[in-house]
Amino acid sequence: MTAPAILWFRRDLRLSDQAALSAAASAGPVIPIYILDDETPKHRKMGAASRWWLRHSLESLDASLRAKRSRLILRRGNSATILADIARKLGAKEIHALHHYEPWWRNAETALREKLGDDRELVLHDGNYLAPPGSVTTGSGDPYKIYTPFWKALRERMPPPEPQRTPQQIDAPDQWPASDGLDDWDLLPNNPDWAGGFDVWTPGEEGARAAVDDFVDHATRYDERRNLPSVEGTSRLSPHLHFGEVSPAYVWHRVSGVGREVTTYQKELAWRDYAQNAILQFPKYGSESYRDQFADFPWRDFRSSAVRDEFDAWCRGRTGYPIVDAGMRELWATGWVHNRVRMIAASFLVKHLLIDWREGERWFWDTLVDADYASNATNWQWVAGTGVDSNMFVRIMAPLSQSEKFDAGDYIRQWVPELADLDDPYVHDPGQHGCLPATYPAKIIGHREARQRALDAYAGIKGS
Repeated sequence: MTAPAILWFRRDLRLSDQAALSAAASAGPVIPIYILDDETPKHRKMGAASRWWLRHSLESLDASLRAKRSRLILRRGNSATILADIARKLGAKEIHALHHYEPWWRNAETALREKLGDDRELVLHDGNYLAPPGSVTTGSGDPYKIYTPFWKALRERMPPPEPQRTPQQIDAPDQWPASDGLDDWDLLPNNPDWAGGFDVWTPGEEGARAAVDDFVDHATRYDERRNLPSVEGTSRLSPHLHFGEVSPAYVWHRVSGVGREVTTYQKELAWRDYAQNAILQFPKYGSESYRDQFADFPWRDFRSSAVRDEFDAWCRGRTGYPIVDAGMRELWATGWVHNRVRMIAASFLVKHLLIDWREGERWFWDTLVDADYASNATNWQWVAGTGVDSNMFVRIMAPLSQSEKFDAGDYIRQWVPELADLDDPYVHDPGQHGCLPATYPAKIIGHREARQRALDAYAGIKGS
C-alpha cells in the first residue's frame, strides 16, 4: 500500500499550473483538502463577499477533481491541527501546498511543521505569483520598497515559466478521511441575501479561463480604456487571481501572446507581486500606517454618531457625489468596483471625510469578492498617503472633475438610477447645475471645504 500525500488547498483553487498538485500526484495517491479556517486568521477571517465566491469555487474544484476520479475533502477548524491529525491517521508522509504570504498563513505553516515532527514534511511550492515574493531584490540583496524599481527588476526575470498542464491522473487513496458537506458551511448570505447581483461572475477554474479568453480579445486596448468606468476596459480577473483559479503565469503568457504592446497590463499583474512583497516586509501593513507621522493624524472620531452616519452614507452610495455613489453601489451589488472609481471612492473617504483609511479597508475586506490582504492594504495606504510607496496626502482627488475627465456619465446612470435621466455634463454634478432630483442627496460636504480641512489636518502633524 502506497502512502498518500495530502494536497492542501488555500487560495490556489485550480488543477492546472498547480505545482503542489503535480508534485503530490507524481508521488502516488492524493488526498485534496480545503479547510475553512476562521481560527488562524482571527479578525482577518474571510469576508462575506469572499465566502460567496469560495462556495462556488469549491463546488467547481470538487467537480474537476471528481472528473479525475478524485474528490475534495472539506474540513472546518484549525488548519495545522486538522492536517497533522489526518496525516497521522492515514500515514501520509508529505503535505504539499503552495506558498502563502499572509502573516496568518505563515504562522499556520510554522505551527503545522511543529505538529508534524521529524517523520512528516510540509512541502511548499511556488505558483501564485509571477516570481516568489522575497526573491526580487536589489543588488545588495535587500527587498524593494518602491514599486517602479521593483517592476524594472521583476521585468528582467520575465516571462515566468510556462504553465504546467493538469496531471492526466490523480490516484485516489485506499481510505478517504471524513468530509464536511459544503452546504453545512452556510457560506451564502441569507439575512439579507445581498448577493443578488453576483451572478455577473462565474467562479471556478473554467470561469477563470473563460474570463481570460474574454480579456485577451481586447487586451491591446487596456491602456486606453482601463480608466473609463463606462466601458469594459479592465480585465475583471482580480477575483479569479485572488482565489488562484488561474495562475498569473498563465495570464501573462496568454496576454503577451496577442503580439502587441501590453506592458500596462503586465505592470498591473506585477502590482500583485509588489503588494505581496510589502506584506512580507511589513506583516501588519493591513492595520498599521507605514509612515510614523500618521500616528498623530487627527482622523475624525469614529465613535461619533455624525461620523458614523457619514461613513454609512459612503457605504450606501449616498454622499451626493455621483461618481463615488456609483462605485459604492456597484460594490454592494456585484462585490467589485472599477479600479479608477475604487481609488476615487477611497480618496473621498480618507480626505473628504477624514475617516481613517482602516475603516474603509475593513469595509472593502467584507464586501469585495477580490478582497486580498496584500493588495487591499497596499492600495488603501497608497491612496491615503500613509504607505511605503504612496500618493502624497496633499494630492487630493477631485471626484467631480475626475468623473468628467474619465467620461463616467453612463456608469453613473447605470448605478445611480435617480440620475438616469440626466445628460452630460449635468449627471456629474447635478447640484451645481441646479437639477438635483428630490430622491438624490445633496453633497455631504463641499469639495473646497473638504480639501481645505484635509490640508489643515495634514499641516498639523509632525513631519508634514
